[in-house]
Amino acid sequence: MPDPKGRGKPWSGRFAKKTNPLVDAYTGSLDIDATLYSHDIRASIAHARMLARQRIIPRADANAIVRGLREIEREIERGEFPFDASLEDIHTNIESRLADKIGDAAGRLHTARSRNDQVATDLRLSTKDAIEHLMGAIYDLQSALLDMAERHSSVVMPGYTHLQRAQPVLLAHHLLAYFEMLERDFNRFAACYVRTNVLPLGSGALAGVPYPLDRASVAKELEFAAISRNSIDAVSDRDFVAEFLACAAICAMHLSRLAEEIVLWSTAEFGFMEIDDAFATGSSIMPQKKNPDVAELARGRTGRIYGNLVGFLTVLKALPLSYNRDLQEDKAPLFETYESLLLTLFVMAEMLPSIRVNEEVMRAAATAGYTLATDLADYQVRKGVPFREAHQAVGKLVRYASGRGKGLSELTLKEYQRHSPLFEEDVLGLDVEASLRARDVPGGTAPQRVAEALKEARRRLATEEGENGE
Repeated sequence: MPDPKGRGKPWSGRFAKKTNPLVDAYTGSLDIDATLYSHDIRASIAHARMLARQRIIPRADANAIVRGLREIEREIERGEFPFDASLEDIHTNIESRLADKIGDAAGRLHTARSRNDQVATDLRLSTKDAIEHLMGAIYDLQSALLDMAERHSSVVMPGYTHLQRAQPVLLAHHLLAYFEMLERDFNRFAACYVRTNVLPLGSGALAGVPYPLDRASVAKELEFAAISRNSIDAVSDRDFVAEFLACAAICAMHLSRLAEEIVLWSTAEFGFMEIDDAFATGSSIMPQKKNPDVAELARGRTGRIYGNLVGFLTVLKALPLSYNRDLQEDKAPLFETYESLLLTLFVMAEMLPSIRVNEEVMRAAATAGYTLATDLADYQVRKGVPFREAHQAVGKLVRYASGRGKGLSELTLKEYQRHSPLFEEDVLGLDVEASLRARDVPGGTAPQRVAEALKEARRRLATEEGENGE
């Protein structure tokens, strides 16, 4: 067997010259794809065993290959593997080391496969693992949100539109909105997993291979649900990477929205909550500062995740079939996005339980100003007034109160009746609790509806836990 070390073009007899060292540096990917070692070894073991079962290679050679690959895996895990950057990538490093260990039998491992379907298989295995880890982290953040909502189930806050106080809602209702966002993220990743869970190994370089492979048995051993149906598509498909990045971008957007509210609510201007010291930092010059850096970085890293998605879609744009070296650029955005999103989910789930909610401040904000104006319009509607007419009348009432520096609760019955004779004594009893109770519809913020939603959220989490074997 030829020795690839120092040749610049491993295993090839086609070239008389070594590649330029600059080309080796430019095309190498070992610093990025080394993390695929366990997936590469796992797939190679399954491939070698199948080749032996199908009598494509001698069983003794297959056994030596499996033994050698397991030794290599242990070397890497112990930090003793002799990585060689001149060998371009993790796949060639492993194959070269296997030759050192078992000799010529190592050359049989690449029978009936190409680097194209080998890499595609490794990447799908890695992406499957990444999806499972992210789904688990999403579950943990959902649990943290639900715990927080249950702890503060009776806390009232102002709901907002246009970042202006709009109507009273329960804090639990607001937090459950993020629970629902994450539920969609969870389901999106689950759907991405289905499309990732397809085995491309056996497709060869692009046309299939002239050997009697048992692809189904390899799929079963590697826990793939299906095998690819078209060899050209199998080696050039990176839709699953793009879909993963899109799912991650949407999830990061949700986390960024939550982070933004934590940043806002922890300011003195809002005063709704206080971030624990363990999740805040100080200023290099201002001693009084307590900065929400964790939440701010969650916002900032969302931009990087967006960039990875757009960048990779640009890599895929207009690529002819089948495989092109451009596809080597799939791993950096995938791995960086995975690590960034996973860590963000972890730190947000740790931070939420430590946040101290200022219930009194939230309630005061919910009752101040004119958050019950819509309830006054509904009051008139119940007395037969068309909503648009009631809306106009209450708008004038708010303008009147605002001009006099009064809140709605400070108005007298006489002042109410000056704007509409339909207002009666009971209008003075309108308060936040009445407003909340009135929203007694599925999905509304009425206390009973929110209590039911909390129970349903717990049930859904328990179902997810059971389905995923947590």
